[in-house]
Amino acid sequence: MPSTLNDVVAVILAGGYGTRIKHFLDGVPKPMASVAGKPFVEWVVRYLRTQGITKAILSTGYLSEVVEQHFQNHPVDGIETICCQEKSPLGTAGGFLNAVHQTRESPFAWLVVNGDSLVFTNLVSLTTHLLDSTVSGVIVGLSVNDTSRYGSLVCNQLHNLEKFAEKSPGTGIISAGVYLLRNSLLKEFSANLPLSFENEVFPSLLARDVCLRVHTVQAPFLDIGTPDSFVQAEGFIWQNYAKLIG
Repeated sequence: MPSTLNDVVAVILAGGYGTRIKHFLDGVPKPMASVAGKPFVEWVVRYLRTQGITKAILSTGYLSEVVEQHFQNHPVDGIETICCQEKSPLGTAGGFLNAVHQTRESPFAWLVVNGDSLVFTNLVSLTTHLLDSTVSGVIVGLSVNDTSRYGSLVCNQLHNLEKFAEKSPGTGIISAGVYLLRNSLLKEFSANLPLSFENEVFPSLLARDVCLRVHTVQAPFLDIGTPDSFVQAEGFIWQNYAKLIG
């Protein structure tokens, strides 16, 4: 059981098309959108490195060769990056499983993040929840004033996930799209593809009383999936630059 992220492999979900922000992308996939002089997904990789992650697998789809070529030509010191292409859209969980199966890694746990979003929080603290052998996975939750865009997480007094609530206005906890999952949990995933974490995997696990802990934080967060959020991305990176060079 690690108290660091040394025995954790990250999978970055980087297969998005970026339909809503296509006019900003200049013919590259969404995670490769240029922000503050680098592809946004490179900032994600650099942040993982500051948290102690030494290996990151990029699950790629649309224009996967663009992602792979970038990291071949511009490797990030201190962290190994591997690209695993999905030949057809597999969903968030399907893309993750495809990367796992292609690389045949078997770490203690997997850290799953999105290539088009960043949350600046201490990821090492997630491992403390796995000291409890009854906890199979951890979801980073963000306390926000308005859950209408994302929907929200409903937890019990032990901070264990009970259900996903539909999008509605008001304060609550949303998923940051960051998951720390025991390797042993993967055998519980459905073999049916495409497969979504949010719509299929997590609800199925909850229905079988698998314990998923929600680690709630108040931290800088941005996803670049809408025109409004994308135009904030440059300032967001520079405001948090010190956290990216750790």
